[in-house]
Amino acid sequence: MKLNPITLLLIVAFLFPLVKGFLRKFSSKDSKTDLISTGFDIAFIIALFLGSYLARKVFVEHNEGIYKKMYSFLPENITSYIQNNNLTLYLIIIPIVIYIIYKCVTLIFYGICLVSVFPILDGIETKVRSRGNSFKRTLGVLFQLPRAFVYLLVISFVLNIFSMFYKDQEIDKYLQQSQLYNNICKEVVIPITKSTIAKKLPNIINNSFKIQIKNINQPNSIVYYNGVTIEEGVKSNSKIDNHAVKIISSPQNTYTTAKELYNWVGQNIDYDTEKANLILHNDFSKSSGAIEAFETKKGICFDYACLYVAMCRANNIKVRLITGDGFNGVSWVGHAWNQVYVAKENSWINVDTTFSKGGNYFDTQRFNVDHRTSEIAGEW
Repeated sequence: MKLNPITLLLIVAFLFPLVKGFLRKFSSKDSKTDLISTGFDIAFIIALFLGSYLARKVFVEHNEGIYKKMYSFLPENITSYIQNNNLTLYLIIIPIVIYIIYKCVTLIFYGICLVSVFPILDGIETKVRSRGNSFKRTLGVLFQLPRAFVYLLVISFVLNIFSMFYKDQEIDKYLQQSQLYNNICKEVVIPITKSTIAKKLPNIINNSFKIQIKNINQPNSIVYYNGVTIEEGVKSNSKIDNHAVKIISSPQNTYTTAKELYNWVGQNIDYDTEKANLILHNDFSKSSGAIEAFETKKGICFDYACLYVAMCRANNIKVRLITGDGFNGVSWVGHAWNQVYVAKENSWINVDTTFSKGGNYFDTQRFNVDHRTSEIAGEW
């Protein structure tokens, strides 16, 4: 069986310092050098995660406490520019924040080493001087473990950021298939860089949203989304229509009505991982669309989006179903969401009910971070 190149890269990165420690054996002098180097690596990891977390909190979310206050102090022309140019955030602002944190952490770490850690290492060397090579090699490996984990995290973080800005089908395929990379991203990278609320996001199965075109390049071509046409998907019934009207507290306001519908769908529909796995393997035996999602209270992104369309139409709100790519924290995958037209603002706003459990995805700037290549599948 051919080993996934992403997995291979991560394994080699983890084993390299361990092999180095085994060959060199333990010594106080080498351990001090390695400790400082490892400490700086750890400081870099801390700076990467903390810098990314703080920058996102201030410049992307800025919806609570001190982050909201920090954002409010910034000039409007600067915040507007950053919101419309995500590369500025990731290539300039986040690196600057990371560098400042890195310098502070390394200074603190070096001071701790001088005062307490280095004397301990000298004491260990005195005690193991008479021990055999096997013991010293084992100790050398143990002292390299922190660096091995640091290498693993750094490469995973770099791959994660790289995949967010550079979409390549071949690379995405390897990222999706690497179980080691997926586990590191889901357990460490995503929760830290996107805040703990990211843990609540649905476990969106890679490429479980399928678009198929029959009779392509012909006048009677038909587009199927997870086995149904768009009109079949958004088809409603009296139960949905009545409920969609009933839950609205202020029907005169399009924006608040759309937000209440967003809240209801996001809070009452659960992500159907079983169905996602079936569709991943081209099994469309489970029905798709608004009615199915409303009746079962389960669905995947297309079902969420279809139900939202049906409920908006019941309230006479202009709505779109959008298809494109969503970043699931590991790689870019096929995704579906909505847009609502707000006449007062003369604009279409983005709405993603599938992602709503992971934060506010109703008319927010976070869309620019993890949604792209949008196409209008239908408008009503």
